[in-house]
Amino acid sequence: MAQVEATTERIIAADAETVFDALADYKEVRGKVLPGQFSEYEVREGGDGEGTLVHWKLQATSKRIRDCLLEVSEPTEGQLVEKDRNSSMVTTWTVTPSGEGKSKAVVSTVWNGAGGIGGFFEKTFAPKGLGRIYDELLQNLATEAEK
Repeated sequence: MAQVEATTERIIAADAETVFDALADYKEVRGKVLPGQFSEYEVREGGDGEGTLVHWKLQATSKRIRDCLLEVSEPTEGQLVEKDRNSSMVTTWTVTPSGEGKSKAVVSTVWNGAGGIGGFFEKTFAPKGLGRIYDELLQNLATEAEK
């Protein structure tokens, strides 16, 4: 089993605190910025950063739907980590200042991929597909944070 990783980043025309606060707001903002590949979004506990438990389904391809139940932590300032209780998937969001009134948002997801030929295709194509999904999410986040 090889580890699979997908990383996407974007410069957002809003300060890091504004972007991080929007990202960590699972009650109001997060559900609004998720692209169409996400469904059944539900905050089960908390709703603001650390201590949040959130559920969604992610349809990465026409055949692959991941049922995610994520525990949110904030290990360092400007960082959210979402650990999936249903799999090995861990997503880390990092927001840092990037010049006057701007910030850089980086999202990185890692998981233990399948073995064999299926694992080869997963490692080859899944990061690109997930990258497109996260690029849309980051664009939606930018639109929200730049208001």
